[in-house]
Amino acid sequence: MNLRKLGIVIQREYLNKVKKKSFLLITFLTPLLFAGIAILPSLIMYGTKEEAKQVGVVDRSGIVLPYLESGDVLAYKDLGADADVDALKADLSLSGIDILLTISPLDSVSKTVSAETYSVKPLGMDSSSSIENRINDAVEAYRIDSYGIKNLEQIMSSVKSDVHVRSYTISKSGEEKISESGVYMAVSMILGMALYMFIALFSGMVMSSVIEEKSSRVVEVLVSSVKATELMFGKIIGVALVALTQFLLWIVLTLLLVAVAGGIIGKDRLMGMMQDEPTTEMVQQMNLPGEPSLDLQAITDTSAVAAGEPTGMQAVMSTLGNINLGQIFLAFLVYFIFGYLLYASLFAAIGSAGENEGDTTQLQLPVTIPLMLGFFIALYAFKAPDSQLVFWGSMIPFTSPIVMLARIPFGVSGWELVLSMVLLVLTFALCAWASAKIYKVGILMYGKKSTFKDLWKWMRQR
Repeated sequence: MNLRKLGIVIQREYLNKVKKKSFLLITFLTPLLFAGIAILPSLIMYGTKEEAKQVGVVDRSGIVLPYLESGDVLAYKDLGADADVDALKADLSLSGIDILLTISPLDSVSKTVSAETYSVKPLGMDSSSSIENRINDAVEAYRIDSYGIKNLEQIMSSVKSDVHVRSYTISKSGEEKISESGVYMAVSMILGMALYMFIALFSGMVMSSVIEEKSSRVVEVLVSSVKATELMFGKIIGVALVALTQFLLWIVLTLLLVAVAGGIIGKDRLMGMMQDEPTTEMVQQMNLPGEPSLDLQAITDTSAVAAGEPTGMQAVMSTLGNINLGQIFLAFLVYFIFGYLLYASLFAAIGSAGENEGDTTQLQLPVTIPLMLGFFIALYAFKAPDSQLVFWGSMIPFTSPIVMLARIPFGVSGWELVLSMVLLVLTFALCAWASAKIYKVGILMYGKKSTFKDLWKWMRQR
């Protein structure tokens, strides 16, 4: 392989990509998008509050009305237990109300009531939940009083437990460090998704570039000056350099945006936005049942402050401090480079077998399935990072780049990391050799839709 010609191909591919307007737009707009995503949830929570509504109440139970306290959104108005419900429903605005709430007489056997609301427009989830919660509070209070036990409500309240398990990891030197499982979960999912996105995006870019040059017949001119294998590897390496350039620019621009935002808004206020009420509420709503979560309220508990324990962002930063960031950065580079090279070589071979992307759809399936499988395993790696499925997912080269990165925040043995990397490099070398043989023949094949049988035949040619 002529290194000088390879360098020319790499330079051509790199400059063609970075000079495109699409590259510049994506590079500079993506950090702004990330910043917007970080701030948008709080803005949405503030912006989606319902308008104030007047609720007319017909309480025939005699127990609910005292619990209907007016707030910023819902203001309750007693219409009397004997009010004509049918007349009120006929024209709500005549009574000056937006919602009519009717409570049935108390059922002395089941000790409960039924309730209905009537309104011109459907109620929002917040309003509906607020009304239901207040009615349930009234029924629960009535049931507690019906037992006739003195201070039963206080007793039941005092026995309720809200224990937050604070986890610590113990280093070899015996040092204890706080360890929030929700932080590890977030880091694991972010790393897995980021690598999947990069590999899928830039490997697909290689295939599109191969198909474009083949369909325009430019490749015929190129292969007259350089070998087909030099053209393939030059294209792969050129796109890899584009990816690294874009990734480094994203890091620099994101840090710059954070610094500017911190200077304008103020560091303390910027950190406080992560713990405000809308953000905390949104995080709690997103928690899946039975899954570990980053409980902002629990880790900012006042009892922890009194005990001198890390709270809030301190606990998050302390947990991040437990993670070997140097190992993660090095592993990210290795798995990104060789994971990308592995899939890019396969996609380049697939691209050489078709004259348009429609011709390659069937051939892409065996390549995209392992990539997607690795992505889905990585999404749930935090549940059991040492399970057999996750372990083998981090060893099999076609899934290891994504799955192993998702495992690393939880701690991985050195031998597992080395073995996984060695297998990935060897598999890349084998696939690159096979892809080069396919590319060499396929890039000049026209007029026939290629099949797996054709690819196998091309690979066996000398």
